[in-house]
Amino acid sequence: MDDDSVLRECRESIDNIDAALVHLLAERFKITKRVGEHKATTGLPPADPDRETIQIARLRQLAETSGLDPTFSEKFLRFIVDEVIRHHNQVR
Repeated sequence: MDDDSVLRECRESIDNIDAALVHLLAERFKITKRVGEHKATTGLPPADPDRETIQIARLRQLAETSGLDPTFSEKFLRFIVDEVIRHHNQVR
């Protein structure tokens, strides 16, 4: 394989992974939308700091065992959680 075909093959794989990530995030946000609606109708607060702490620890561990930087995984999860909380506040 020459360099161009290697690069092309790698980029195709990256594109497929990016598409899968977008689809997974869309599914995740469909579910968190239901959670936000449930919280709004039952009077629960938009954020759950205890669950967030547990989730961050769990995902940091998963990242470590997967060879991913745990700090990066925490930042990524924090970004997602902050966006979910913003959506939950909008529902209220």
